[in-house]
Amino acid sequence: MAMKKYVVEIEKAKEAKGGRPSVGPVYRNVLAKDGFRPLKDGVNSCWDVFRLSVEKYPNNQMLGQREIIDGKAGKYVWLTYKEVYDTVLNVGESIYSRGIKKGARCGIYGINCTNWVVSMQACNAHGLHCVPLYDTLGAGAVKYIICHAEVSIIFAEATKISEVLKTFPDTEKYLKTLVSFSTITTEQKLVAEKCGLEIYSWEEFLHLSKEVEDRVELPLKTRSDICTIMYTSGTTGEPKGVMLTNESILSMLSGVNHHLDSMSEEFQVSDVFFSYLPLAHIFDRVIEELFISTGASIGFWRGDIKLLIDDVKELKPTVFCAVPRVLDRIYSGLLDKISSGGFLKHTLFNIAYTYKLHNMIRGYKHEEAAPRFDKIIFSKVKEGLGGKMRLILSGAAPLSPSVETFLRVVTCAHVLQGYGLTETCAGSFVAQPNELSMSGTVGPPLPNVDVCLVSVPEMGYDALGMGPTTPPRGEILLRGNSLFSGYYKRQDLTKEVLVDGWFHTGDIGEWQPDGSMKIIDRKKNIFKLSQGEYVSVENLESIFSLVPSIDSVWVYGNSFESFLVAVVNPNKESLEQWAVENGVDGDFCTICENPKTNAYILGELTNIAKQKKLKGFEFVKAVHLDPVPFDMDRDLLTPTFKKKRAQFLKYYQNVVDGMYKSS
Repeated sequence: MAMKKYVVEIEKAKEAKGGRPSVGPVYRNVLAKDGFRPLKDGVNSCWDVFRLSVEKYPNNQMLGQREIIDGKAGKYVWLTYKEVYDTVLNVGESIYSRGIKKGARCGIYGINCTNWVVSMQACNAHGLHCVPLYDTLGAGAVKYIICHAEVSIIFAEATKISEVLKTFPDTEKYLKTLVSFSTITTEQKLVAEKCGLEIYSWEEFLHLSKEVEDRVELPLKTRSDICTIMYTSGTTGEPKGVMLTNESILSMLSGVNHHLDSMSEEFQVSDVFFSYLPLAHIFDRVIEELFISTGASIGFWRGDIKLLIDDVKELKPTVFCAVPRVLDRIYSGLLDKISSGGFLKHTLFNIAYTYKLHNMIRGYKHEEAAPRFDKIIFSKVKEGLGGKMRLILSGAAPLSPSVETFLRVVTCAHVLQGYGLTETCAGSFVAQPNELSMSGTVGPPLPNVDVCLVSVPEMGYDALGMGPTTPPRGEILLRGNSLFSGYYKRQDLTKEVLVDGWFHTGDIGEWQPDGSMKIIDRKKNIFKLSQGEYVSVENLESIFSLVPSIDSVWVYGNSFESFLVAVVNPNKESLEQWAVENGVDGDFCTICENPKTNAYILGELTNIAKQKKLKGFEFVKAVHLDPVPFDMDRDLLTPTFKKKRAQFLKYYQNVVDGMYKSS
């Protein structure tokens, strides 16, 4: 299959060593066909990125939070690059006064805020390994990470201080200093004293810098130094510490800038970023590093998902990063407003939407496809997102093509889907602006990575393609300077995924004719039924999720059974409407328990399976309806909303057993 538009072949396909599956050609973004863009001289660390921006843009607004007056949120209050820099130096000297030197591990625990970034930059300044502690993980994981990484100092949000103290005495061997982003209570001081732990409010800790007689000389930092150890929650087992060097992050910044420059969409000093996705994840961390390198502004949310849109309207950001769940909520909210606007407004919206979509399909840029409708109809959507939004990035999980296309049309902004992992320092692929054909894909590779596919015969995926109508499919392998250095203290796990310089992602991709990539499956999420047939569960779940009356679905099977069962989260609005039309009474929970409803949902699953020409063993034969959405509170999802399949089985074991017995 020819792929000429966005990628170029740099290595021929080959048969892998030891009789392993065939490996497809190696591709690189056309922007880097003759080699990757070199990093700037004199920029050897993330600290250099920040330091140079302070020199160039000292008075630019850098970090902003909403002021709270009498319990009400007001305007954003900003610190300049120079003000942040001065505070970072003071925090760094206070760290130094505690005897903490280059190479030590420093934890940061809490929601995104100014002091989170200040603490992170203090780590960068002194060559400490920044170890984010997930705000969404419980004390068990926090304790594990503190001990495993041997964290000696933690900066924490005030509400997380007690969570850290609960990890004692198990962590007392390592953790010696605890700093609150704001204040601490007398009770917390007493508990800390009993644990032999030095605890400080933010102001108390800053005061320690005054005890240092001379300015501390910052240590030399190199590109090969570890910058951060990010623990991935994982879908099984203990969290893994992903080691990312300065070079990993700098290479990613270089690749993204190269990509954006080529499209005249580069970040600018005037850009404003809305920070709410956890800084504990690489997605948000890299975007914020990009903004810092540009001298642009970063405004933080208040930490309440219900108030998120209100914060957006006040901040008026130009760039917004999201996971599909957030964009799904925005999409549903917009549909509700449209449907409740009356017949005339609904009709006008549909006319405008159809007209603009048609022109975008024909190749018009989104701002040129329907400027009058943008001003009359879609400007209201744009105002709902602050009025200045120009770029929306989606990552962490697949975004529905229908949601992506809808938002591309109505938001008057570029809506781009990307793909990457913590191990690849976030972005590895990003879709192109104004390429509507890329909806449902993650776009071409960024200019800082090489990509190839390797066949997975047991799943029927061939990296070379199986004829003119079947594109190359296989496990995605990535190579480049942005890759991680390995899993902290887990060389065994590192060797499993890093082979001959290639990172085996475990994700199944399909090359598109233009050189963009479509994620279609997950290698590990396959199982064999009793008749010997392999089932690719994520592929099936993506198909069953197309049913309008379903929000989410978990499909299960094993080698002792001959068929599949599923647990479904029904769509409340859709199911309640069906219930009214079909004489099923009661509240939502009661409707879900009704056998008639169960039969209806099972029928819908069967219909979509027939439409998509699934094999008989891929049909679901029994279903259970759970009115409560799958969530992290029950440990069913990771912080990036991936399913913890082992936990699903544990939680729904009795339900699964019941479905198999009754079918």
